[in-house]
Amino acid sequence: MIPAPFDYVRADSADAALAALREHGDDAKLLAGGQSLLPLMKLRLATPGVVVDVSRAADLAYVREDGDVLAIGALTRHCDIVSAEVVTAHAPLLAHAASGVGDRQVRHRGTIGGSVAHADPSADLPTALLALDASYVVRGPAGERTITATEFATGFLETVLAPDELLIEIRVPKATGEAWGYQKFTRRAIDWATVAVAVQARGGGTAISLGNMGSTVLRAASAEAALAGGASAADAAQHADDGTEPAADVTASADYRRHLARVLTKRALAAAGRS
Repeated sequence: MIPAPFDYVRADSADAALAALREHGDDAKLLAGGQSLLPLMKLRLATPGVVVDVSRAADLAYVREDGDVLAIGALTRHCDIVSAEVVTAHAPLLAHAASGVGDRQVRHRGTIGGSVAHADPSADLPTALLALDASYVVRGPAGERTITATEFATGFLETVLAPDELLIEIRVPKATGEAWGYQKFTRRAIDWATVAVAVQARGGGTAISLGNMGSTVLRAASAEAALAGGASAADAAQHADDGTEPAADVTASADYRRHLARVLTKRALAAAGRS
């Protein structure tokens, strides 16, 4: 449980972090809250030659309204998302999901950008953000680009981020007054979700996202289509696992995950007022 040797660089701003990434290239890894990277380093599943610490980059920690969206800096900690009035008012699904991440210590260290960039399909925040139709602002040598939550993760712990790019902001369309639901199953309260389901109503439609039902967070497209076609929540939930490829591991078999997806989708839809 001892990391391989590495060099340490502290970056106090986004520009300083980008400069460090340009200098060290593929050999560098970003450290924000450390809740994902450090365990991997201790197990030597990640062996960066250089760790670039961005935890004190104050220009990346904020929550503010920007017209019809919430702009959330990548270094905003889970606990600050939970307590931010603009989030609870305009994206309560996100605040609720953040409140269930790990334990109090994790929520006071972990960051939203770190969770998104780590791209673990069982993580709470990416599951909620996909249902909220969030997008991610990335900065690199060529400038900034915006990537949808649907396009961002490309596989297990893999994203479209280039080695010299930095996730700087999460943009969440406001869902003021819209119904939502979030359900997850875990063996223990602080565990990663065996399966998670986020539901967000918007403009007459309903988005459903699934955590830990594939190599990335997924939209339950068949269940969404069934709802749009007039199916009841119970009937639509039976299609929640259509097109998914859940893994089998020590926590659950693939068939059990499929069962959980259907059950939790029905419960999340009920919480969102769908019957």
